Amino acid sequence: MERLTDEEKTTLKTAAFGAVFLVSDADPGLFAMIKESFAASGAIADTSGLVKEVLTTGALPSLPRRSSTAVEATVLPGLRRAVEILRDKAPEEVEPYRQAVLGTADAVARAHRGVHAAEAAVIARITDALALPD
Repeated sequence: MERLTDEEKTTLKTAAFGAVFLVSDADPGLFAMIKESFAASGAIADTSGLVKEVLTTGALPSLPRRSSTAVEATVLPGLRRAVEILRDKAPEEVEPYRQAVLGTADAVARAHRGVHAAEAAVIARITDALALPD
């Protein structure tokens, strides 16, 4: 396993937290956001190894503030880039990263009244972005 640069760690973290934001934003509301926040924290706490190190250390990532569309335009390519980085430098961490992002997204979606159609659609786009290229 090659060591990740700070920039690469930021890419992984921003993409993962951005994915959580997209799912949470698909079901707006203050009460939902609070429950989803706790669900995300719990799911991230359950990670291990390099994935846990990347997701739990350092500052929170910065995402575009213009709109969900702007966030998605940053996050989905970021997820693809994160998989590429891990595939090249730490291939054994690709699947744990994918599972961490998808598990956290699912936990966030289920946190408030189950998975709504808008959340499921966002999770499908996240899943596609995390797919391993052939």
